[in-house]
Amino acid sequence: MVSAVGTMPGLRERKKAATRQALHEAAMRLAVEHGLEQVTVEAIADLAGVSRRTFSNYFAGKEDALLYGDEERLRTLVDAFAVRPPDEPSWTALRHAFDDLYSRLGRSPDPEWAQRVRLVKKHPSLLGRQMANYATTEQRLAELIGQRDGTSPGSTRPRIMAAAFLHGIRIASTLWVEEQPPRPFEEIAHEVMDELARPFH
Repeated sequence: MVSAVGTMPGLRERKKAATRQALHEAAMRLAVEHGLEQVTVEAIADLAGVSRRTFSNYFAGKEDALLYGDEERLRTLVDAFAVRPPDEPSWTALRHAFDDLYSRLGRSPDPEWAQRVRLVKKHPSLLGRQMANYATTEQRLAELIGQRDGTSPGSTRPRIMAAAFLHGIRIASTLWVEEQPPRPFEEIAHEVMDELARPFH
């Protein structure tokens, strides 16, 4: 993956990323096949072909391994927002960053994302960890929005905008999984974001 500043990661970084991804995929497979309660760190490590110690070098527990895909998407989203043209209004820049991210992902979330959404809804431990990830992302987005808008640190508007935007993504994800028959994720997400945008115009 190319970073926001356009540099390619080295071989060591690529190997680390591949190991993280392998552990994440192993955790997802085991959770879907056997249920989260039956998943152990040892089983994840065995399926990924690494040691228990190696697992601990990458993740604190199985919840972190399961939610790694979400964390990567959030990091990519923040990076995409950070490089949007400075003359764009912040909400517009957030929307464009969101569109850029999902255009690279093929417009519709992959089936693994739907599985993660269902797992998070079912297990409070995953929900708590996901909310912690979102809180970290919210803080970073609020900082970037404040810098873009020229507001003072700790201002209310950047925090509200960042929180609303991320909550919109969570609402759209849940609706996408629950709706029958399902609509395209992009359509649902734009509908949610249009509603959320009203206070920011």
